[in-house]
Amino acid sequence: MQVILLEKVVNLGNLGEVVRVRDGYARNFLIPQKKATRATKAALEAFEARRAELEKVQAERLAASQAVGERLNGYQLKLSQKAGVDGRLFGSVTNADIAEALRKAGFDSVEKGFVRLPNGALKAVGEYPVQVALHADVVSDISVVVEGEMA
Repeated sequence: MQVILLEKVVNLGNLGEVVRVRDGYARNFLIPQKKATRATKAALEAFEARRAELEKVQAERLAASQAVGERLNGYQLKLSQKAGVDGRLFGSVTNADIAEALRKAGFDSVEKGFVRLPNGALKAVGEYPVQVALHADVVSDISVVVEGEMA
């Protein structure tokens, strides 16, 4: 299926590009998330009419993401979880937990989908590098320190 991208999508293309993607990816992700629309003649004409408005919105999002990304870069987040004597956690620290803690710390625009855990959920006490992708072009590196509290 061919779609017109309404914003920059990582590993796919930039705003306004017409790309071919699998039908399910378009129907289940890109179109419902308002990241793309079907590439019909009418849609192309409508897109060209709205192009300046969409580019302005995209630029505002990028500027806002860069501002938060600057504050977030190098940030150290401390989380406290129940742990056993050997340092293993009862449960784990997920991207949702990290996003929630960042929101409480004043980074309101961070959602759980933005937090990238390279090795999966954190299951032990320690310090871990984590990436927060606020925008396709803005990725900040933070440090998450998981401290154990005795059960």
